[in-house]
Amino acid sequence: MTKKTPALAYFRTSSAANVGADKDSLTRQQAAVRGYAKSNNIEIVAEYYDAAVSGADPIDQRPGFADLLAHIRDNGIAAVLVEDASRFARDLAVQLTGHALLKEMGVDLIPANAPDHFTDETPTAILVQQILGAISQFEKAQLVRKLRVARERKRAETGRCEGRPPVPEAAVVLARKLRRKSPKTKKRRSLRQVAALLAEAGHVGPSGKAYGAESVKRMVVR
Repeated sequence: MTKKTPALAYFRTSSAANVGADKDSLTRQQAAVRGYAKSNNIEIVAEYYDAAVSGADPIDQRPGFADLLAHIRDNGIAAVLVEDASRFARDLAVQLTGHALLKEMGVDLIPANAPDHFTDETPTAILVQQILGAISQFEKAQLVRKLRVARERKRAETGRCEGRPPVPEAAVVLARKLRRKSPKTKKRRSLRQVAALLAEAGHVGPSGKAYGAESVKRMVVR
């Protein structure tokens, strides 16, 4: 049996909205990389993942990729698999400098969808690499612009665009009232008791559940 070539796998998701068991970004990347490895007699000895990390961040400043680099130095792994070049980096400069770093370490960077993307050294291939990197960078800039415009539009319409929705003033007023000392016992209700009474009155958090003690605390002290 032919000995398999050892390699590391790297995955990256840029948006926190695409991170989680119910999202398909990581699953898609894993399927592509593992499928390529299986078809090319490659053994993935470890996988590294950067969740909610921008493709414009230098590779050695990403927690997952920093661990991958340490693995390479300690174990002499000579190949890194990614789904495609943009998962490695979207920013053209980061893509080229990151690849140069790996090349200096004697490591091949292999996109599953285009295995020769980083290894083909012909002038035409280099030009294509730069064009594709520039296109990926442009697409990212366009997406960032669209998101910014959407946030600005929402802010103009509602006065806010991100974060948790504000607690209704009626809930705040009632929470303060419930938290006051009893004239008879001179004691206050606990924050959890106040939360339970708020829920009974129909005041609950964004998730539909009773407010937590910390949320009630913020209501009564603000």
